[in-house]
Amino acid sequence: MPPEWHKQEWLWIGFPHDESEWGGAFARAQEQLAAFASAVADSGQEVRLLVRDAANEARARALVSAAVKLERRVYGDVWLRDTGPLVVLDGAGHARAMRFGFNGWGGKYLMAGDQTIGAELARDAGLEVQSCDWILEGGALDGDGTGLVATTGQCLLNPNRNPQLSREAIEQRLARDLGHDRVLWLGDGLLNDHTDGHVDNLARFVAPNVLALPVASGADDPNAQVYADARARALDFGVELRDVPSPGRMASGDFIEPASYMNFAITSQLVVVPTFGSPHDAEGVAAVAALFPDRATIGLPGDAVLAGGGGFHCASQQMPTAGF
Repeated sequence: MPPEWHKQEWLWIGFPHDESEWGGAFARAQEQLAAFASAVADSGQEVRLLVRDAANEARARALVSAAVKLERRVYGDVWLRDTGPLVVLDGAGHARAMRFGFNGWGGKYLMAGDQTIGAELARDAGLEVQSCDWILEGGALDGDGTGLVATTGQCLLNPNRNPQLSREAIEQRLARDLGHDRVLWLGDGLLNDHTDGHVDNLARFVAPNVLALPVASGADDPNAQVYADARARALDFGVELRDVPSPGRMASGDFIEPASYMNFAITSQLVVVPTFGSPHDAEGVAAVAALFPDRATIGLPGDAVLAGGGGFHCASQQMPTAGF
């Protein structure tokens, strides 16, 4: 499986269509994901924004750049990182889509279309589709392109996904299905992350054997221990670390939001970082920008997207260019 910084043919992005899933954040989430799609498309990369029906398509078209392509599809939630195809390249650089089982993040959110959208997108892209005999979401993994992958035990070892599989069996399947032959096991993900701790909200590879991790911001950062534990495990494993500040404590009333600058999306020309109205937004975007000197980096508001359960990385899935 190539790393996310591998050249991409296009980016799929999901557009919110079900107001009941978003509450008061619905309209703003549409605006924020439209801004994300427009920024990537205007950078020169093809964007395929998924819309559900005629009304949803009209709303999207009113918000996005003319460079964004709209595709009407049947899908449930927007989180294509988890429901879309995971594309691998074989020894000759030919692309193939791997399709895993999907059970609504451990049975929490089951929506029509989420089990089928990945195979549909892959087949319409002309890819061979290979089914895999276990449950896995793309946001649970982050690889560096050399066979090394990071994940969290909170998610991949959670009994609500694959209770029949041991850690060793999961490692074997990661190697067999995606070419990940070395696994950096981190512990828990962020507090209140309803994906059960997806790693793409915690730790991201930015180069071979180079992992970016958050640093706690403020004495009341709710994830300070999570970050410290991840750092200790990564150092013990032997990867190089790069620091990115956390947004600090971000709350909606009494609810602590799992806000993270680590949910950035890497595209061929652009890196897009979610911001949250935190006093650390500017330094967070700057820290991510320093990791990608070959690309432009921008911050875009992502607080309404977060209210729906994710970020720009969660709502997108790249189609890598064939070859190496």
